[in-house]
Amino acid sequence: MNGPRGRLRVYLGAASGVGKTFAMLGEGHRRLARGTDVVVGLVEAHGRPRTAELVEGMEVVPRRTVVHRGARFTELDVAAVIARAPRVALIDELAHTNVPGSRNAKRWQDVEEILAAGIDVVSTVNIQHLESLNDVVEQITGVAQRERVPDEVVRRADQVELVDMSPETLRRRMAHGNVYAPEKVDAALSNYFRVGNLTALRELALLWVAGKVDDQLDRYRAEHGIAGTWEARERVVVALTGGPEGETLVRRAARIADRSTGADLLAVHVTRADGLAGADPVGLARQRALVEDVGGTYHQVVGDDIPRALLDFARGVNATQLVLGASRRGRFAQVFSRGVGVTATALSGSIDVHMITHAEAGRRARRVGSRAALTRARRLAGWAMALLGLPALIAVLLPFREALTLPSVILLFLLMVVGVALMGGMWPAVTAAVAGFLLLNYYFTPPVGLFTVSAPPNVLALVVFVLVAVMVSAIVDVAARRTREAARAGADAEVLSTLAGHVLRGEAALPSLLARLRETFALTSVTLLERTGPPGPDDQCDPEVWRIVATAGAVPCTCPGTADTDVVIDETLVLAVRGRLLEASDRRVLEAFAAEAAVALRQGRLEEEAGRARPLAEADKMRTALLAAVSHDLRTPLAAAKAAVDSLRATDIRWSGEDREELLATADESLVKLDRLVANLLDMSRLQAGVLGLTLQSLALEEIIPRAIDDLGPLRDRVKGDISPDLPEVLADPPLTERILVNVMSNAVRYSPPGEKVLVTASRYGEHVEIRVADHGPGIPPEAYDRVFMPFQRLGDRDNHTGVGLGLALSRGLAEAMGGTLLPEETPGGGLTMILTLPVSAGTHAVPAPVESA
Repeated sequence: MNGPRGRLRVYLGAASGVGKTFAMLGEGHRRLARGTDVVVGLVEAHGRPRTAELVEGMEVVPRRTVVHRGARFTELDVAAVIARAPRVALIDELAHTNVPGSRNAKRWQDVEEILAAGIDVVSTVNIQHLESLNDVVEQITGVAQRERVPDEVVRRADQVELVDMSPETLRRRMAHGNVYAPEKVDAALSNYFRVGNLTALRELALLWVAGKVDDQLDRYRAEHGIAGTWEARERVVVALTGGPEGETLVRRAARIADRSTGADLLAVHVTRADGLAGADPVGLARQRALVEDVGGTYHQVVGDDIPRALLDFARGVNATQLVLGASRRGRFAQVFSRGVGVTATALSGSIDVHMITHAEAGRRARRVGSRAALTRARRLAGWAMALLGLPALIAVLLPFREALTLPSVILLFLLMVVGVALMGGMWPAVTAAVAGFLLLNYYFTPPVGLFTVSAPPNVLALVVFVLVAVMVSAIVDVAARRTREAARAGADAEVLSTLAGHVLRGEAALPSLLARLRETFALTSVTLLERTGPPGPDDQCDPEVWRIVATAGAVPCTCPGTADTDVVIDETLVLAVRGRLLEASDRRVLEAFAAEAAVALRQGRLEEEAGRARPLAEADKMRTALLAAVSHDLRTPLAAAKAAVDSLRATDIRWSGEDREELLATADESLVKLDRLVANLLDMSRLQAGVLGLTLQSLALEEIIPRAIDDLGPLRDRVKGDISPDLPEVLADPPLTERILVNVMSNAVRYSPPGEKVLVTASRYGEHVEIRVADHGPGIPPEAYDRVFMPFQRLGDRDNHTGVGLGLALSRGLAEAMGGTLLPEETPGGGLTMILTLPVSAGTHAVPAPVESA
């Protein structure tokens, strides 16, 4: 098992019958024809002759026989497949649940073992068996899928191929008997396999496979360093500034995306790190909500060059279109700078850029933040002012040299140097101060025309000039640096605030953190690594020592040594990023992300532990309730029976025949109650464990209901049956159906007023028969309908010692196990009616208890 891992190919279908197994076997025959060693690990033909024909001619690994509760079942023999060591194994129904006692609980776990042994596997699965879609499928079809496979198992597959078929074609196949047996076709077509259900399942399958394809494309582009846009799928990116034009841009971008079916809408805001933060937080929050309302996603990145940051983000998400708003800058400002829109259009390459006009176009944008930080343009302007301004000042002052005093000239030069400092910072100002010192000495300090100073006061004046100029330059430079740091801190805080908003809105904490970090700094991948063993001297570059906990991006880091930047969180956790080296200021934000990622990981694990502990707590609560409930109810019939038997055995009392019959009846009645209680407890435990065996067969209601009434013993006179002989037979298990009716009728008698009889009626409703047991007791409020079916509940019991509260809970469980329902409703005139619904019989079927099939 130390060799290379096998490759997994999965045929994914929207429903049974689309041809997944047929396609898998066809793939096996193609590989056999090419000389590949292929075996059939397990194939379920389900009685389909064409599928069985394809298995012929292929080597089949014998199945392993498992005996469970006296029945024999066959399952995949993992050990035999690994021992045979073929190149490819065909294994059907990836989501199948194995019979208890098998090597693994699920077949996908069997497949993982075979893959780890270096054997390629070709398998099949339906979209309804994916864990993430299970609740969606149940909502669409009304059928809960008990057999599920984690999405990650299928996503990790090297190839996923969709086996597609239109709903109409699949229904025709079913009608021709190519999928199910003829007696099951009508029920399947009118229930699960309706056109609407199949269309919805087909769309789910297509969307899921599209997401898988997107992941594969992103991974390929990252591995091959492809930065250009591939228009495989329309993705529209809209740039937001938080200004009043934002809502117009979002709606226009949404309309552009809607023109292409399946197009994605992404909104992005670039946070400036140089102090030019002009975004209105309130406006951004409102626009973000609008983006999410129209089905888009909101993103935030940091960048000094806004056009390049927008295009880097667009290329990173493989966007095809970029939506920008027309500039709000005035015409005069546009003369000196082309603006974001024009620059982005020039640099966009294959990305289409839409310039959207709006009511705010051409209006001057209000500046929210200070513009004190020194940009590259300001530094260049400072150098130009220093190099060109001083000669210009000399040219202006020379004609008036005789009329000006040296202090006046020094003040004018000092004014020029302060202006250079305010414009370009320290170094242009220092250069201007030194140059000014030399020019003052040469042109205005006697002797003129020489770099000498004859008067000591003039030397002092020149030195003070240089010192003042340098100090002013230093103060301006420090102020600019502090302003830049404050602006950067504000940008970082805005990023962290956005991140916290994603987590607080309920997004998956750890994946959201890593994905936002990757987007924020335009990284290739972000990976949270966990050490699996003790620290070692050279373990930073050893992938065997590290485990990937979570990752965002196409090419994750396998160990800290493969990262461009890594942050050590604690002794076991390291956040590794790949894509570019981050500056020291960026590392502060990175460390904050890393700390949040560690908290999210620990919180997720605590939630998992709590989830595992919750069933144990529920079981303990159930056990406590059971002990409290049966402590009296088991003792009471035992005590009554024992008292009756002790009385009969007494030698000092001579009992009459009538007394002996009464004592024997008491003992018999008590033992019957005890037997019923123990049977209910055992059946409830079997039902909850999923091992209660059923034998479904056709039953006539006019036979089963009178037998159930007779089983009530002394209470039989309190029940009246009114059953029509024209009702169809139902498909049910006879003893369990009788048990349900006895429990429901005895419960109804218990709550009926003296002299009132419980009425039992039955009628047909579609393909089901409803048996109604109506009483005229106190009834229960509608909000308590669900609670009455919980074990150990006695709602409104006048006598709290009449049973453990298992009857109705067990009855509902038995009814659902047979494909029926048990529901309460109010009896007209007061009271409670229990409605037992059972399917109409179409034949006799035997259903073994513990097996689930895909």
